Amino acid sequence: MKAKITANKNFIISEIDKRIYGSFIEHIGRAVYNGIYEPEHSTADDAGFRGDVIELVKKLNVPIVRYPGGNFVSGYNWEDGTGDKAKRPQKQDLAWFAIETNEVGIDEFQEWAKRADTEVMMAVNLGTRGVEDAKNCIEYCNADTDTYYANLRRKNGFEKPFGIKVWCLGNEMDGRWQIGAKTPQEYARLATETAKVMKMVDPSIELVACGSSVPYQKTFGEWELTLLEHAYDYIDYVSLHSYYNNKANDTPSFLARAEEMDLFIKGTAAICDAIKAKKHHTKTVNLSFDEWNVWKSIGTTSAPEKWTKAPHFLEDVYNFEDALLVGCLLMTLQNNCDRVKMACLAQLVNVIAPIMTENGGSAWMQTIFYPFMYASNYGRGKTLRTIVECDNYRTKNNKEYPFLYSSVIDNTDKGELIVFAANRSLDEDMELELSAENYENCKLIEHIQLYSDDLTACNDKDCQRVVPDEVPLAEDGTILLKKHSWNMLRLKY
Repeated sequence: MKAKITANKNFIISEIDKRIYGSFIEHIGRAVYNGIYEPEHSTADDAGFRGDVIELVKKLNVPIVRYPGGNFVSGYNWEDGTGDKAKRPQKQDLAWFAIETNEVGIDEFQEWAKRADTEVMMAVNLGTRGVEDAKNCIEYCNADTDTYYANLRRKNGFEKPFGIKVWCLGNEMDGRWQIGAKTPQEYARLATETAKVMKMVDPSIELVACGSSVPYQKTFGEWELTLLEHAYDYIDYVSLHSYYNNKANDTPSFLARAEEMDLFIKGTAAICDAIKAKKHHTKTVNLSFDEWNVWKSIGTTSAPEKWTKAPHFLEDVYNFEDALLVGCLLMTLQNNCDRVKMACLAQLVNVIAPIMTENGGSAWMQTIFYPFMYASNYGRGKTLRTIVECDNYRTKNNKEYPFLYSSVIDNTDKGELIVFAANRSLDEDMELELSAENYENCKLIEHIQLYSDDLTACNDKDCQRVVPDEVPLAEDGTILLKKHSWNMLRLKY
């Protein structure tokens, strides 16, 4: 099979905002406790954070991490995670039916973020709480005034403000599963008033309002239109959430779900632009795809043992096939970087995550770790609009999709073209031709490949079965993409 990608230096989609390579830590399962935080662990630092986990997070080069939820935030009192740990209340978490000890809260998490070389995307509770508590929370985190909550932060040992710049106005408020779920009208009014007050406290912040929690939600469209009619002047982003799985055991259709993500993005952007035009606004509301991943156990709502601390819960084991789709989803985000300015792989550690840990033991990389790591570290710069020529395949629903899925990024700082490419054929290798127009002396310098003969191959603490390898470069310049493989090509110009 043959395929061709044509990229032209002058055909630019947009500059990539590095925050599309963000992630997510929620108080759920072992994401926080025995994930990022385990004071008894041999690698724990003076604050109780696992050093081995921090090193893996740094390898991913994650620029922003959403916190503390997720469904958890809709029943959370942020004050519970501040001040003297000995005085913090232990509470029921009704989102995931676990016990929350509050050993880790915003005091600790903002410190973890510094040590992991990342920033915090903070969510406020618009489920059981509202405007007043959001106002107090942002004063605690960001204000430098001689006022109650800023002084409370100082009393708790933090003289300087945390300076959190991105804030989420609740989480999935359209979902019937959400504590304090809202109708479109109810959420639109609450989000608008909360946004107004938060920007009074700190005008420099960016605000993310909840969009539809899944693309097939019954209120999709109506939700966004209602929200934007009220809140357009005050918000900066609309959120999108979507998870993918292969419960139908249909690999060709599973790998085509990257196109489903693309349609969700374009549809939501179109709604934002319709309201922009209606209001004769000069500001563009962009998108934050702040929950996405393969979620194999989706639909599970509580751990096997309720009311326990940090239960083993939603610890999906990812195979090679999952890594192929994650690689394609990252390309979708890159190709929509003109509208998607932030995105969060959900989640980061233990819970549907690229990083897994053993209590008191080792930490290791799941298969999905690798395409994310390469995308985050090398996918910086300007995404180019390309022409792709290749054969198509037909899925069981009688739709056609190209075998080749790709993105091309011009990293002008390094003088490199980065090509991410997945061959979605299960049977045939692909000979790829690259045409880089208006680039002089463009030469392939590296070919990284993620491949396994076994689509179900997984990594665990004892064996990394799915790892990237460097493909020797052919003297005649031929580029071969193996069947069902994910690839990164680096070209110097």
